[in-house]
Amino acid sequence: MTDRLKKLYSFLESDPKDSFILFAIAKEYEKAKEYPKALQYYLAIRNEDQDYVGVYYHLGGIYEIMEDKESAKAAYKQGLEVAGKLKDFHAASELNNQLMNMDL
Repeated sequence: MTDRLKKLYSFLESDPKDSFILFAIAKEYEKAKEYPKALQYYLAIRNEDQDYVGVYYHLGGIYEIMEDKESAKAAYKQGLEVAGKLKDFHAASELNNQLMNMDL
């Protein structure tokens, strides 16, 4: 485990549901190509903080890397719903682009 991950886990002890810390941990695992672990943390964010709109783009990306296209599409579509609800047009645009790229 890297020093950065150790530090992130120590932050997580004080607030186990902090989406930002969970996201940082997921990104560290993604960077290390430990995709199942990254997926675990992205799913934890989605399950605990469904309005954390940025997670859906990365969740879909992990599913794509793991060659689970149906789950990737589902994540992007769910993210589009959340982005619409939050009126986050930038996130909606990025998620929509990912969906369109998958169909090419």
